[in-house]
Amino acid sequence: MAAVRRADSSWEGDLISGSGVVSASTSKAFSDLPVTWASRTESAEGRTSPEELLAAAHAACYSMAFSGDLAKAGSPPTRLDVSATVTFDKLDKWTVVSSALTVRGVVPGIDAARFREIAEGAKDGCPISRALQGNVKLSVEATLQS
Repeated sequence: MAAVRRADSSWEGDLISGSGVVSASTSKAFSDLPVTWASRTESAEGRTSPEELLAAAHAACYSMAFSGDLAKAGSPPTRLDVSATVTFDKLDKWTVVSSALTVRGVVPGIDAARFREIAEGAKDGCPISRALQGNVKLSVEATLQS
């Protein structure tokens, strides 16, 4: 059965001087987060952006995919700390150009090379990564901690 999630946004005014809000309508985990053009291209100043929300989605998705892949390999993680940095740049048009994942993990019974190998596989297999593939440069930097 497919999982369906919904978010809603409303916007007032033009692109440059207008503003809006975004809410998680299915989970109600957040509501009325403020968004503006400036929060996308200049300083966040307490507002979010679609790119920050994409980074959050990618980090969360990747941490779950990597955890699952490590467990399947016989080395379930004690802890994974994941960061996703999404870059929004003006090329011909404004475009999300990359999502760079950084993961630090405590994983008993695995060496650093195997940790990095599984990290790469999770980068390619995570559902958000698969949605971005072919359009956005994806990378992962993986560090095994003791």
